[in-house]
Amino acid sequence: MADLVEDLEMLIRTRHAIVTIRTVEEAFASRSVGEAAAGLDMAVIEWTISEGLRRAAPDPGGTIAGTEPLAAALRFMRGNDRAIVYVLKDAIRCVDGAPVERLLRDVAARFAGDRRTAFMIDPAGRLPASVAPYAVPFDLPLPEPDEIYEVVKRTVRQLQRVETVRVEIDQEAFERFLANLRGLTRQEIAQVVSEAVLSDGRLDPEDVGRAAELKRRRLRTTGVLDYVAPPGEPLRIGGMAGLRRWLELRARALTEEARAYGLQPPRGILMLGVQGCGKSLMARYVAAEWKLPLLRMDVGALYDKYVGETERHLRRAFGIAGAMAPCVLWVDEIEKAFASAGAGADGAASDGGLSHRVFGQLLTWMQDHDEPVFLIATANDVSALPPELLRKGRFDEVFFVDLPSAEARREIFDIHLARRKRRPVDFELDALVAAAEGFSGAEIEQAIVAAMYAAFGAGRELTTADVLEEIGRTRPLSVLMAEKVAALRRWAEGRCVQAD
Repeated sequence: MADLVEDLEMLIRTRHAIVTIRTVEEAFASRSVGEAAAGLDMAVIEWTISEGLRRAAPDPGGTIAGTEPLAAALRFMRGNDRAIVYVLKDAIRCVDGAPVERLLRDVAARFAGDRRTAFMIDPAGRLPASVAPYAVPFDLPLPEPDEIYEVVKRTVRQLQRVETVRVEIDQEAFERFLANLRGLTRQEIAQVVSEAVLSDGRLDPEDVGRAAELKRRRLRTTGVLDYVAPPGEPLRIGGMAGLRRWLELRARALTEEARAYGLQPPRGILMLGVQGCGKSLMARYVAAEWKLPLLRMDVGALYDKYVGETERHLRRAFGIAGAMAPCVLWVDEIEKAFASAGAGADGAASDGGLSHRVFGQLLTWMQDHDEPVFLIATANDVSALPPELLRKGRFDEVFFVDLPSAEARREIFDIHLARRKRRPVDFELDALVAAAEGFSGAEIEQAIVAAMYAAFGAGRELTTADVLEEIGRTRPLSVLMAEKVAALRRWAEGRCVQAD
């Protein structure tokens, strides 16, 4: 909180005339701006469309008559030379015509010459293109662990004033409950706690899982990040022995104990390889083995048609990941997000340079972030990746995930047969492994599933012959796209570490 107020003070001292704050936490944002103004011995005047301008601090007073229209409020602000901090609530959505846009540019020009600053707080509005260059966006940081605890404690106490609320949770479960609230805003935390407590009148260990599920639903509303719930049982992986050994050595490297030892947190890995060979599964495996939250970035939802919104989406995603640290951030098929950035000048022309700006933002975060966030990126098409992403130092290691070896195929058959309540010893695994040469893990799984449908339709038990028949009918990707798979292998040789 202290750092936030200092940042706001700096914006005022450095004569930023207009600052936009996109947030649903209007009350918190207003209070923080008020504290920054108080630290600089400046008065605060607030504007709402319902009341117009009114004195908010240091001595709250009445409204200023006739300033309910935003244009009238801006005229007052333009003509008032006193050093005042203005807080304009919902004003962004009221900038709806040339006269108001002109007045806002006039205000920006006048305020830039002194310490007057207008903070425009709005949950969803966007400034018109004619005004946006005069404003600096400011993102409220998400609460850190100490503040999360205070929000939870305050919310429970408020509920206890009107309801009978019992707290029946031990310290270990409470710590997990708090961890599940990381990455949410203060308002969202209060809503999650209220929903968890009011459902049964108490805060207990069952609310740990409830908080995780509620957080998953809340994060989906960001449109960019999805919280992936941990699996109910340990994940079994076929093959990937080299990658698993690498991960095992770093399993505790994101802890404070590792930092005290002198180790820097590992920054992440890039997995390149053939489709269907377990790259996405490995992201889930890492989070499960390391017992960390897993956040999946939806690259398709990242881009926005409005100017500046795509960059804001990415900043918010990184902010959430940092607030939830230690955690795993998973970017699946990263080449789809930055294909234009890898296409040189032609790519920049196709989207006005947006992909280059977003890609630069990603590289900056990868280089500079100091929170224990482990980035896992997967890619199927190395030719679409910008070369800057593959430069040494971007990732701790680049792994190549090839088609499974015979030993790995045996493990994969064992895993998928057992998962479907079949005993692997009842099947001729040597024959299945040999027949499935060149198959990916996903293709092996689908052969078993298709064979089970056939056996179930015939009213009998699954046999080795059923699975062999389905394997024989399948044309694997290694055959359909043999040239592309061969080229990928040639590129990876000498450049990547083999995952298996």
